[in-house]
Amino acid sequence: MEFIDLKSQQIRIRESIDRRISAVLDHGKYILGPEVEELENLLSDFIGCRRTIGVSSGTDSLLIALMALDIGPGDEVITVPYTWISSAEVIALTGATPVFVDISPDTWNLDPDTLMSAISEKTKAIMPVGIYGQTADMTRINQIAQDAGGIPVIEDAAQSFGATHHGKSSGNLSSVGSTSFFPSKPLGGYGDGGAIFTSDQELAEKMRWIHLHGQSAKNHHPLLGVNGRLDSMQAAVVLAKMEIFEDEINLRQKVAGQYTDLLSDLPVVTPKVSDGNTSVFAQYTILTPLREEIQSRLQEAKIPSVAYYAVPLHLQPVFASLGYREGDFPVTESVAGEGLSLPMSPYVKSEEIDEIVKTIATVVR
Repeated sequence: MEFIDLKSQQIRIRESIDRRISAVLDHGKYILGPEVEELENLLSDFIGCRRTIGVSSGTDSLLIALMALDIGPGDEVITVPYTWISSAEVIALTGATPVFVDISPDTWNLDPDTLMSAISEKTKAIMPVGIYGQTADMTRINQIAQDAGGIPVIEDAAQSFGATHHGKSSGNLSSVGSTSFFPSKPLGGYGDGGAIFTSDQELAEKMRWIHLHGQSAKNHHPLLGVNGRLDSMQAAVVLAKMEIFEDEINLRQKVAGQYTDLLSDLPVVTPKVSDGNTSVFAQYTILTPLREEIQSRLQEAKIPSVAYYAVPLHLQPVFASLGYREGDFPVTESVAGEGLSLPMSPYVKSEEIDEIVKTIATVVR
């Protein structure tokens, strides 16, 4: 059994992948080929934003957004400690300071109730993360940011791309949205890649310059930039995957629904999707104080599982200088200590879910 079944997906779209990759080999434009622009336009249409910039990774998408907002030393950016390190890493790389706030006990996303107390005159951006496939409460977060003087909000939609919040697409819920095409993501490539989304024309232009070494025209570099381009091969793969993406979202939701139904009689906490949200279930994660015992039993049954973010960011050695201590973010620490992600993809079979749940039941009952 695979933790994320990419093989079944590849079989389904292999003909399209081969055709698109062959086209790249034929035209030879491996960097900034026509596939990149085609994908950018398709993604803009999919989420309803005005501009998309394909970039080299989800991490670079966040870094480029911060750079375009002129964030640097002396500034603060608010995010959560329950996420992959890149969300805070890019803040520190600009010279700014990551400021952590706790997560909601039901969705495990940034808790708006904790946000106001963290905002200061140094706050230059807020970065919510759509953990495990659904967005944070972007409506409240955007309102808080607006009331605090129009602070930009950068939506990290690496896991939630394809989800919706009150009918609007993840990635198009704030000043800037970003996503990742890492292979395990709901919309992934066959290597690193990502995209940035905005409807702010001026900001889009700055981000496009920055992702090309700060170049606005040949031999003219008005900004410091990075080598942040999305290559044509990865764009070709993601284009092929976009052909079935909406169907895969529906399949993910069906898999998650079966998990939830079968786990409902067991003493574990299953994912909650907020009212007004849909989830793409990048992962299917449960909470249980018996995580280690369950993971060991699953391993014996040759069933993979992952304890994501088991050491949250405020307790990582690299951020020790920020002065956070154990106990500072109790919800984060509780979820980090009990979260266990089960095999998840559009292609998890019903009988596999049955086997997984029965194996969990042998421990918790």
